[in-house]
Amino acid sequence: MKKVAIITGATRGIGRSIAANLGRSAYQVVVNGTNRVLIDQVVQEIHDAGGEAAGYCADIANPALVTAMVDAVIADYGRIDVLIHNAGNVHDQKCLRMTDEEWHSVLDVHLNGAFYTIQRVLPHMQNNGGDIILMTSTAGLTGSVGQVNYSAAKAGMLGVVWTLAAELKHHQIRVNAISPAALTDMTRPVIDHLKEKYAIRHEPFPEFWRVGEADDIARFVAALLAQPDPELTGEIFGVNGSKVTKWQKPEPVFTENSIEAFFTTWYRQKGST
Repeated sequence: MKKVAIITGATRGIGRSIAANLGRSAYQVVVNGTNRVLIDQVVQEIHDAGGEAAGYCADIANPALVTAMVDAVIADYGRIDVLIHNAGNVHDQKCLRMTDEEWHSVLDVHLNGAFYTIQRVLPHMQNNGGDIILMTSTAGLTGSVGQVNYSAAKAGMLGVVWTLAAELKHHQIRVNAISPAALTDMTRPVIDHLKEKYAIRHEPFPEFWRVGEADDIARFVAALLAQPDPELTGEIFGVNGSKVTKWQKPEPVFTENSIEAFFTTWYRQKGST
């Protein structure tokens, strides 16, 4: 029996590429989005390629709609094996000028959406195991000026991954995250702007912004899901083109037994870097 994979935000960019790839990899693909026309286009593309897919229109920032979607998937397929939370949005702004609405909108889709979808699919994974993959970002790993909402949401996902990897391990449910670097509808305007800016300055385009394609991320997702190792959980992978990076979980740098000793060591290390 084919495995069933739910992909949120599957109508464009990385999500669409993942849906198409898994459709070719003998998964039954659940295409989620908020635009019915785009959902139907992706479903048709998967069908045309010989795969199986169905579309479910739901805003994953709305817990009631997430519940209804998961219930519908179970009614149609009877199982859920994979959840890939890819849906996202941005409302970039410096913190001082960011509105409450811009803050909540990004947290609702990325972080709350992660919780709603995970919490609803878990009852249907506990008996047979499964995989949960969240899309994080270097903004969540290192911070990003002008993206305090996005950075906070993506950093929150790291805590979700590390916590649930331990919490769900005995259910044979693996939980991992990917920090993708790819040219998509979301990143293209930023990259195009930067290319223009560096060209005007006659400066080389930074290597950091030389990113791969959405299909590169999709290929890595398929390869990750195909790995049989039950210990492959709680990991954060950076993927940019063919380059894959394993990010390390934070760990203590140094400890002192007094406040005075702590700041003495702080300044000594700061002076040595």
